[in-house]
Amino acid sequence: MKLTYDITTLTPYINWAYFFFAWQLKDEEQKAHIKSEAEAFLASIKDRYYAHALFQIVDAHAEGDDIVIEEHGIHLPFLRQQESESNFLCLADFVSREADQVGVFATSVDAGMETDFDNDPYDKIMAQLLADRLAEAAAERMHEEVRKHYWGYAKDEQLSIHDMQLEKFVGIRPAVGYPSLPDTSMNFLLNDLLNMQQIGITLTESGAMRPHASVSGLMLSHPEAHYFNIGRIGVDQLEDYAQRRQMSINDMRKFLIANL
Repeated sequence: MKLTYDITTLTPYINWAYFFFAWQLKDEEQKAHIKSEAEAFLASIKDRYYAHALFQIVDAHAEGDDIVIEEHGIHLPFLRQQESESNFLCLADFVSREADQVGVFATSVDAGMETDFDNDPYDKIMAQLLADRLAEAAAERMHEEVRKHYWGYAKDEQLSIHDMQLEKFVGIRPAVGYPSLPDTSMNFLLNDLLNMQQIGITLTESGAMRPHASVSGLMLSHPEAHYFNIGRIGVDQLEDYAQRRQMSINDMRKFLIANL
């Protein structure tokens, strides 16, 4: 399923806290000023750029620390916490060993938001930071629609946008590159499922997405699912994970260097 959102629709979903953090602002008056300028900038480009979402809800089951996408015969391998103070969690723990469903998704913003403002340094920074926020806002809006309509496991959900940003919804939306899903090479497997080029996303050799203002990941509906940090893993798991990922240990090490 492919969705397109205009800027006016997504503006209420923007998490301004991350926008202020990117500007390194702490003073409330400065925050109010930059937000006002950002809203004016968004209003000035609202008919020029759009954000796009791509998702699938697929039959799946857990097998060891993998999630198996049955229809496509694809195994999505995941890491498990190993540090002694952790709860030894793995994302596959939140998927049934028998019959279940999972969601896969990607969102992005028209590439022009990152390239059309090279002649004005301030507008370029503003556009790039807002593009990042709009890609995240598109993921938030898409996930809301998935929970309530397309997947429909939370049909009666009535949350404010602020509540959604506080992650009070049922289930989780772990994104590639984040603490519970640190391996950016996972994007290659998600691309096999989604064909991200449909919304203008291409992948680098390291699995990074272009445009930079893009988000990808999973949607899990388990009521007890929550976010966690994989943290450090041992050589034993690196070797096992590389085998499940069908990559060499040396190549896998490059993707997981921060977790070793």
